[in-house]
Amino acid sequence: MTRVRRFLHRAEFLLAHTLIFGIRRVSPDRASTIGGTVTRAIGPLLPVSRVADANLRLALPQLNRVQRRGVIAAAWENLGRTVAEFPHLGALRENTPKGPGWSVRNSHILKEAAERGGPVIFVSGHIGNWEIMPLAVARYGLPFASFYRAAGNPLIDGLIRSLRQDAMKMALPNFPKGAQGARQALRHLAKGGHLGILADQKMNDGIEAEFFGLRAMTASAAATFALRYQCPVITGYVRRLGPARLELVVEPMLTIEATADRQSDIARVTQALNDRIESAIRCDPGAWLWLHRRWPKDLMPKPGQRT
Repeated sequence: MTRVRRFLHRAEFLLAHTLIFGIRRVSPDRASTIGGTVTRAIGPLLPVSRVADANLRLALPQLNRVQRRGVIAAAWENLGRTVAEFPHLGALRENTPKGPGWSVRNSHILKEAAERGGPVIFVSGHIGNWEIMPLAVARYGLPFASFYRAAGNPLIDGLIRSLRQDAMKMALPNFPKGAQGARQALRHLAKGGHLGILADQKMNDGIEAEFFGLRAMTASAAATFALRYQCPVITGYVRRLGPARLELVVEPMLTIEATADRQSDIARVTQALNDRIESAIRCDPGAWLWLHRRWPKDLMPKPGQRT
């Protein structure tokens, strides 16, 4: 690593550390509001918002330009709130009567899975404040490991890991994305562990499945693992009820039935997971992270094409 890169890494770390210190000096709801206000004002002006607009034109063609702009602004606001709430997650409490806090709808599903024992896979997407999911699920006896892509700056990566561990009050394994991580995750499930997967982003080495009626390369790990171990799959998503006030919506367990056609089974379960994530996004499009390239390039609107 060059001196310049080391210097930049330290500078980024000091900036991030200072921002986190400042965020923690204000209340969770105040931090959330500040973060959301800043990103809602700046985010739509950034070039990446063109990706979000193209995604919306594909997935929700019924929206006009003004409506798409509204969804993009809401998505940026949600992202800003999520980032600003991150340092406060460990301080948030369950079932607070008002103000900051979190709750779980259909918590009995988590309790039943915990009482049953054995491996469980939890699948969701980047909806609402997705960072609250590991904490909330763990409180009901299902702390889960997850796949993790390390930040390019190792100092920032360590800071993120420290914040997550501080919020969870426990250390949980994180598996690198790729073949090595998949093998580690399988061993974790074989020992009766729990695994969380955010399955809403493009996965070039996944399988093709429909998402908003469009073909999309989709991670098949959740389906593959569940079929191998015949373990329950629980889906859910996070609703934002207010500044730093969140609700994890837990959906009914997905029935996993294996047949003699393994590839067909994987495709069927993967599609069912896509359908659930899509349904959650349709309930509140502005709560999803539209900023990544989810669909193939050949489906994207041509430059200059107006709608």
